[in-house]
Amino acid sequence: MTRDPRDDAELLALVRRYVTPERRYLKLGGSLLRMQSPEYDRFTRDLCEDAGLITPAEITTLLEGGWRERRTAAWLVAVSRRTEFRERLGELLLASEVCCVGLAYGVALASFGTARDADLLAAYLDRYLRRPDLGYDQTVVMGALQFIDLNLGAGRADRFREPDGLWQQWLHDAPHMQGDSDPTPFFLSLVRRLCAFVDECAEAP
Repeated sequence: MTRDPRDDAELLALVRRYVTPERRYLKLGGSLLRMQSPEYDRFTRDLCEDAGLITPAEITTLLEGGWRERRTAAWLVAVSRRTEFRERLGELLLASEVCCVGLAYGVALASFGTARDADLLAAYLDRYLRRPDLGYDQTVVMGALQFIDLNLGAGRADRFREPDGLWQQWLHDAPHMQGDSDPTPFFLSLVRRLCAFVDECAEAP
């Protein structure tokens, strides 16, 4: 069950502390790549600071909230390199209970970049590429998986992308994708740039 900050004083306090200041939850994604200084510098500094301050218990609570709370929590996990939340992020990605969070989960797992992270992304594709009726986060997750492949040289995305494989079938059958070219290069580039941002935050003094 998703916790609602309107009915949950503990969660509401965390939302006011980490999620809503300067509408952070809306900027965590592609929009942060369009920021200019000094807004970018301030945003990065504040995010890095909060990533270091938030406790594991507070992250756990945020991950029980709605999409705003979960998106923010996933980014704080990524920036602080809290790999102990890897499995939880994988579970939430696979469950797809709320919208607007898949990119945050994908970037966090891609930034961790291990074989286990690739397995969690592949599990999502195994489930949701078989559901062309669901326009969820298939494209984002494919980009994240390919990003890990580039770093590990493992080729875990290859089985999805072979001719007549699940990826091509999904592109062909998904109503919202028909007529479009393969979006993988765009989402691979997006994940790469967002992971570079995570690295910048994580390495900041």
